[in-house]
Parts: sequence; structure tokens; C-alpha cells
Amino acid sequence: MNPSLSIPASSLPKFTRIAGTGSMLPVRRVSNAELAAEMGARGIETSDDWIVERTGIRARYFVDADTGASDLAVGAARHAMDAAACKPEDIDLIILATSTPDMVFPSTACIVQSKLGIVGCPAFDVQAVCSGFVYALTVADAMIRTGTARRALVIGAEVFSRILDFNDRGTCVLFGDGAGAVVLEASDAPGLLATDLHADGRHVGILCVPGTVSGGQVLGDPLLKMDGQAVFKLAVGVLEAAARATLAKAGRSEADIDWLIPHQANIRIMQSTARRLKLPMDKVVVTVDEHGNTSAASIPLALDVAVRSGRIKRGDTLMLEGVGGGFTWGAVLLDY
Repeated sequence: MNPSLSIPASSLPKFTRIAGTGSMLPVRRVSNAELAAEMGARGIETSDDWIVERTGIRARYFVDADTGASDLAVGAARHAMDAAACKPEDIDLIILATSTPDMVFPSTACIVQSKLGIVGCPAFDVQAVCSGFVYALTVADAMIRTGTARRALVIGAEVFSRILDFNDRGTCVLFGDGAGAVVLEASDAPGLLATDLHADGRHVGILCVPGTVSGGQVLGDPLLKMDGQAVFKLAVGVLEAAARATLAKAGRSEADIDWLIPHQANIRIMQSTARRLKLPMDKVVVTVDEHGNTSAASIPLALDVAVRSGRIKRGDTLMLEGVGGGFTWGAVLLDY
């Protein structure tokens, strides 16, 4: 049950903390060599070396025809709930970040709610593309701190393979499918320390899917379009600025960061961001090589991989940051 909105200020939680993490990938792993062979059969030249040199990506995962974002989200959510030792009835808020929903409506969060057997709590989607999980985590943190919820399921889930133009080697080699989730709960001990969110709609055109549905038909182009150079130039600068603003809000410095978990878009962007924050790459969680860019799923997916591998431990300070179409960007600093 949701707690009352009239909770006295003295009873409101001081912090929120991540109680558990989870992730889910499709079954099909697609290597660069396999993708290059499929594209080569259509007369489009690319190679493993070309992809790795420019992006750091060696493989990605694609869903089959019967799998949607909600299916991946449910798998990630169950793993996160198991890690947090909580049951469906313990969840009183679901926020799901996605740009590839199962339907126009209802929200994919509501579909996930049904599949998990959770009844009655608020459930909604957040659409901020690759920054979506940072946005969703910030909203969930605010709702818990104001007494609207006690335990939230925050998910990033994407099936970008459905919106890729496989005749465009500059974009189709970059993206993959997957989901990541966390259980966020009220806490008296520090967890989420500070967040910083931004958007600038002047840059809508550099990363978008310029299509829509009307009268039963697709209007415009339903496939992803990207100006890679423009995205790169903008991303590096705004990620550094968001990270520094978040550190300032929390009264921390770069030296306090144990792990940087950036949106897994491109190894060059990640390396440049780490350099600007004076962090060695051995403090950066990197999964882009195996997962590609999974948009809103990339941060929670990378977080779960690092937690389950034992690299991230309780008490570590994490900087999460993402940048995506919109143009949106943001960062979250937290004590895990």
C-alpha cells in the first residue's frame, strides 16, 4: 500500500538507497562479424575492425520477434527484487524508462506491473532516451523522500533493434537490446546524494526517430537517425558539466568517486569523460564492448554487471551519467 501523503515531515526518509540490482539480456548474441556478414550480403561494407576502432563494440544482443521491452524489464525486475529480498507486494511505485515501448499505450510500466502481479501502485514510463534511467531514478528518489512511496522499482528497458536502419552502418552497429533494474527504498543512511538533470530541445534533430502513427499508418521515418559527430561533441561537454554540478551539490570531489558508470554509447565518449574527471579507466564500468548501446537500459545493466562481478561493493561512491536524444542529459551521485 502507498503511504499517506500527509506523513509528518519529521517522519519522512532522509535518503533513498539501492537495495538490489538486476538485468536481463535477450538470448541472441550478435557479434560484429555476424552483423558485418549480414550487411555485406546486402552490399554494405563494414567489419569487426571498423566497428571496434570507432566504438569499442564487439557484440550486442537482439530480441526475437516475440519479445518486447516489457519481457526484458520483467526479467531484470525479478532479479533486482530477489537481490533486495522483496516481494511484489512490497513494491509501491514502478517507473520504467524506455524509448521502445510495447504499445503506444498503456505504458510499458503498467504492462510490467501486470506481469509481476503487482496491483494498485503508481506505474508510468519516462521517455528521455539514453538519459531515461537517470531521469527515472531522480523522480523515484523525489517521490520516496516526499512520502509518496517507500520502495520503488526503477527500470530501463529497450528493444532498439526494432528501430534500426540496417542499411545505415553508422547507426545499426551501435545499438542493442536489454534491460536493467534497481529496487530503490527509503533509508536513514545516505544513498542517493545529488542529481542534476537537463534538456535542450534545440538539438532534437541530431538524434531522433522522426516518425509517428496516424490513421493506422506510419507518418515520417520510423527508423533511428543520428548525426554522430554532433552527438559526440555535445555529449562530452555536457557529461562533464553534469558530473561536476552533481559533485558540487553533494559537497564531494572527483577523488571521492570509486566508480564511474556512464551511459554505454561509445568507448571514445567514455574515455574522454573519464579524462576530464581525472579518473583512470580502471574506475570506469565498461560493458559497451559486449552490449552495445542499450539506451535507457545501459546504466542499470552496467551497474548490475559490476555489482554481481564483485567490483562494486557496499559503501562505494558511484557516479551515474547519461546523455541522449532530446537532447537530454544528467547525472546521479550515490553511495552504494
